[in-house]
Amino acid sequence: MLSLKGWELFWVLFGFLGQAAFSARFLVQWIVSERKRESVVPVSFWYLSLIGGLILFLYAIYKRDPVFIVGQGSGVIVYIRNLVLIYRKQRGCSGAFSASS
Repeated sequence: MLSLKGWELFWVLFGFLGQAAFSARFLVQWIVSERKRESVVPVSFWYLSLIGGLILFLYAIYKRDPVFIVGQGSGVIVYIRNLVLIYRKQRGCSGAFSASS
């Protein structure tokens, strides 16, 4: 078994926390979809994606893994963008461009 101490233990536990948050998004999506009897992507899916993605991005930086950094970093951008689009729609703001442009 691994013998982890100090900061190394912290980072491994932090990484697992990120993975748990990231994985929980699928469970949430599944439960909401089952309750509604249709495929649904709730806002909480995007928040869990963002939280998990940010934690895993920080963990990837700590590990200095460029593949992991690019993968999680680009995902975080997508999650933020989806949340912005959701809140713009809720507030009635269409932004600078519309679908007909």
